[in-house]
Amino acid sequence: MAMGLGFRMSKEAAGSHAVSFFLGAALPTALLFFLASDRLGEGLSSISRSWGNGPAGGDDANEVMFKGLAELLPRVAMDDRTVIITSVNDAWAQPGSLLDLYLDSFKNGEDTAHLLDHLLVVALDARGFDRCRTVHPHCYLLNATSVDMSSAKPFMSPDYLELVWTKLVFQQRVLELGYNFLFTDCDMVWFRNPFRHFPVYADMSCSSDDFKPSRAPLDNPLNTGLYYMKSTNRTIEMMKYWRAARERFPGQHDQAVFVNIRHELVGKLHVKIEPLDTVYYGGFCEYHDDPEKVCTVHADCCVGLDTKVHDLKDFAADWKNYTSLTPEARQKGAFKWTYPTRCRDSIGWRKP
Repeated sequence: MAMGLGFRMSKEAAGSHAVSFFLGAALPTALLFFLASDRLGEGLSSISRSWGNGPAGGDDANEVMFKGLAELLPRVAMDDRTVIITSVNDAWAQPGSLLDLYLDSFKNGEDTAHLLDHLLVVALDARGFDRCRTVHPHCYLLNATSVDMSSAKPFMSPDYLELVWTKLVFQQRVLELGYNFLFTDCDMVWFRNPFRHFPVYADMSCSSDDFKPSRAPLDNPLNTGLYYMKSTNRTIEMMKYWRAARERFPGQHDQAVFVNIRHELVGKLHVKIEPLDTVYYGGFCEYHDDPEKVCTVHADCCVGLDTKVHDLKDFAADWKNYTSLTPEARQKGAFKWTYPTRCRDSIGWRKP
């Protein structure tokens, strides 16, 4: 999702994301800039109170709604206080469904298995939580809504909208507790460590459905299926503003509202938002037959749980076949992902 200073993302040769952030912090001018700009959020605190979208009752209400979260995050976070977050309900957590595919992709990817230690799976219902605990050590049950979140929800139904908006409540609290996060939808597979390509200067780095570097950053169609956010006063105020904007766009999901307010976030809150290249962060809306660069693939442009599972399994199988090849065979350049027929048919996609 897209804005910023017009710079492109960091090169592969840049080391791990943790090292790059430490190096950036060591630069005096950069340090002064970030400290000064982060103070802007303090001046926005009075505005956020007027938005009134936090839990009623302040810290006491947060302690009830997010019981145990402050104690759990230090056990999951990386050294730089970053956590990876995904969310599931009972339907997505069933054996053979999206959660299993998601976790298996970490195990089969390059430089991704260790990231499972820093993955927090947020369950939106008790059955999803119980299933999560059988397959992953870090699970959290979020009781933030009275809606039954256990079953698969029809796209854009009221229950679906409640499900997708609920994740923002949790993410805001993670930021408030001082943790950066990488959120990804669970209908995604990981192939490489994605942290290597996040621009260090952005408050938020976000995936795109159709990325073109020639566009102004905010003109790329943004997709909130994957985004990285730093914990700063700016991003906390941004999350409050985003949630409050739901009232201005009734019946819209979180991504649609975000796209509508993206210029406001930049202009009013001075948030730096940068889109991510689909070469690295692809999806069924746009992907590239370049397995040497791909980090994640998202089942966007796709409707239906079974449909997502089917086509993601094809991509996971393609990856296994590719990584089993010899280096010489890989260099022949004949690789192609299995076309996501069911997903694209589900939205009436027509081949160009």
